[in-house]
Amino acid sequence: MKISYQSNTTPHKILNIRVAGKLLSFMFLWYGMFSTALAQERIPQANEGFDVNKTSIPHGKIDTITYTSKTVGVQRRALIYTPPGYSKGKKYPVLYLLHGIGGDEKEWYNGGKPQNILDNLYADGKLVPMIVVMPNGRAMQNDRPVGNIMAPDKVAAFATFEKDLLTDLIPFVEKSFPVIKDREHRAIAGLSMGGGQSLNFGLGNLNTFAWVGAYSAAPNTKQPQELVPDPEKTKKQLKLLFISCGASDNLVSFSKRTHDYLAAKEVPHIYYIEPGVHDFKVWKNGLYMFSQLIFKPVDVSSFPLYSSTLNSTTSPAGMPASTNIPGVKYPQILPDNRVFFRVKAPQAKEVIIDLTKKFPMQKDTGGYWTVTTEPIVLGFHYYSLIIDGVAVVDPASQTYYGMGRMASGIDIPDPDAEYYAIKNIPHGQVRLINYYSNLTQAWRRAYVYTPANYDNSSKKYPVLYLQHGSGEDETGWTAQGKMNFILDNLIAEKKASPMIVVMDRGYATDPTKPAGNVAGMNGNIFPEVLIKEIIPMTERTFRTLPDRNNRAMAGLSMGGFQTFQTTMTHPDMFAYVGGFSGVGFIQPNTDVTQMYNGVWADAEKFNKQIKVLYMSIGTTEPERMYTGVNGFHKALEKAGIKHVYYESPGTAHEWQTWRRSLRQFASLIFKD
Repeated sequence: MKISYQSNTTPHKILNIRVAGKLLSFMFLWYGMFSTALAQERIPQANEGFDVNKTSIPHGKIDTITYTSKTVGVQRRALIYTPPGYSKGKKYPVLYLLHGIGGDEKEWYNGGKPQNILDNLYADGKLVPMIVVMPNGRAMQNDRPVGNIMAPDKVAAFATFEKDLLTDLIPFVEKSFPVIKDREHRAIAGLSMGGGQSLNFGLGNLNTFAWVGAYSAAPNTKQPQELVPDPEKTKKQLKLLFISCGASDNLVSFSKRTHDYLAAKEVPHIYYIEPGVHDFKVWKNGLYMFSQLIFKPVDVSSFPLYSSTLNSTTSPAGMPASTNIPGVKYPQILPDNRVFFRVKAPQAKEVIIDLTKKFPMQKDTGGYWTVTTEPIVLGFHYYSLIIDGVAVVDPASQTYYGMGRMASGIDIPDPDAEYYAIKNIPHGQVRLINYYSNLTQAWRRAYVYTPANYDNSSKKYPVLYLQHGSGEDETGWTAQGKMNFILDNLIAEKKASPMIVVMDRGYATDPTKPAGNVAGMNGNIFPEVLIKEIIPMTERTFRTLPDRNNRAMAGLSMGGFQTFQTTMTHPDMFAYVGGFSGVGFIQPNTDVTQMYNGVWADAEKFNKQIKVLYMSIGTTEPERMYTGVNGFHKALEKAGIKHVYYESPGTAHEWQTWRRSLRQFASLIFKD
C-alpha cells in the first residue's frame, strides 16, 4: 500500500436482502420510476465546501495497485478508491477516472481530492456505491511526467493506453475486486487529455462503456464524425454522455464541436459550460456532477436543463473589460479577476501578454492566440501584446498614454468603485486649453475640469493643479484616473468643495539651455512654467479665487515630487499640498528641516501657513518607493510638521492607489 486515506469511523453495515420473483420485480419497477422522477432534477453546480475533508462522516479508502501490462511490457500502477462500507461480499460498478497530459495516476488525488468529493456525496445519499480507478494514461515504459511532456512518443502513449486499459487494466480490476462485469456498470471520464481519451475510448468502445464523461477535453479528442460514426447505434448503446468545460478555457472549442455535431445528429447528451478556465475548479465540479448521474436510470428529457447562457463560446463566464473598444468581447475579466485574452494573429510565431508580468499565449487551429492570466490586482493597468518580440497595442483595447508611449489598458473592477462610477448626478466638464509658452517657446495644452453649473453662474472657484506621473501626460488623470467622476461624486455628496482642476503636461524644457533628464527634475523647468505661465493663464481664463488659500497642488509619483519641489519653494502661493506615491527626495542622514530652503525649520510657522499637507503610498509598492515615502512621513512627524499620511491597502504603484488618494485629498481641501 503506497497511499491510504481511511476514516476510523465505523463503516455502514451492509444489509443483504433476498426477495423472490414478483416482489423483486415490483421493487425494481418502483425503484426505476422513483429514480427516473429524481433524474429529472438538474444536478446543481457544486457548493462551497463540496471538496473539503469532513471528519464526521464515513470515508472511503485510496490504495495503490500494481498490474501487469502486456501492452507496455512492464508493471504499471494505478490508484483505486473503494467507497465507505466497502465489502468484498458486494459487487460494484466501476468508474475509470483519467488525468491530463502533465499528470499521472496521482494527479486527481493531489489536485482534485476526489476522495473528499465522493465521501461527501455518499454521506448525502447522492451516489450509487462505486469503485473508482485512477490509472496512468501514459502507456509507456517510463510513464512519469518528466522532461518534455509534449514529446511525440509521450503523446502517442496516451493513444496506446486504450489497449492497455481494455486488455490489461480492466481485466485486472475485474479479477481482483468485486465488480459488476458488464458495460452498463462501467464508466470512463477524465480531464483535459484524459477527457479526450474518455471520449475516444468510451465512444469508440460502447460494448465496454455505457457512461462517458469529458471535462475540458483536449486537442487529442477525435473529430466528432470519428467519435460517433453511427449516431443511431450510439443512441441505443449510450446511457450518458457528459461534456463540461470552463467558458473561458482556451480549449472549449473541442468540447463545442463535439456538442454541435451531437446536437445536429440528435444524440442525447449533457453539455455543461460553467464559469472558469482550464483548471481543477472546473474538473472537480465535473466529477461532482457526473458521479451523481451514473449507474442510475437516466431521463434524457432532463438534459436541456443543463444548458445555460454560458453554453456558447460567445457568452463566456467573464465580462468584457470596460476598457475594450465598444462591442468587442475580449479581453474578459473572470469572477476571480483573472483575465482571458483572445487575439487573432495567424501569421505570428509567438504572442505574449505583458500585464504586470508576461503570459505566453497558445495558438489554436483558427489562428487565435489565447491565455488566461493569474488573478490581477484590482484597478487600472497598462498592458501590451508582444508579437514576435515587438510590443504593440491590443486592437481590442482603448489606448492610453502610459509607459512613455501609447499602450493598452485594462481596469479590474474594485468592489469599492462607486466613488469613481458615472452616476445620474450633475457633471462637470473637462476642457482642452491650448496656450503658448514663452519659457519653452512651444505650444502647450492643459486639461481643465470645471464643476457642474460652472457656465450658469458667476461664482469664482478655488483651483487644484493636479499632475501625472513619469511616462504619462496631461490625459492621464481623466482617462486613467477618472478624476472628473471622483470630483463629480464628491461634490454631489457635499464631501468636497466645488473646484477647478488644471492638469498640464509635466515635462518642460528651455530650448536655450542644455537638455537634462526631463522625466525627472534635472533640466525640467515645469515648476517655473507652472508658477509663471500656467497659473496666470488659468486665472485669466477662468473664474478663480486668485490667492494662496484657494490654491492647491498635488501629483502622483513624478508629479508628487514636482508638487513638493514647486510648493515648498513657493509656500506663499499654496495652502494645500498632496503627494501620491511621491513626495520629496530625502537622502540618508539628511535633516529634513534643512530641505527646500528650510521651509520646515519652523514647524509652528509652517503648520499655520499650510492648511493640508497630504502624502500617500500603496502598501505593496516597490520597497524603495514605499520606504522613501514612509521615511519622509516619519521625518516630518519627528520635525513636528502636521500632515495626513495614508497607505492604500493592497495596491502598488498604480492608478488605484492614486484614485483613492485623490478621493481623500479632494475631500480635505478648500474647507474652513
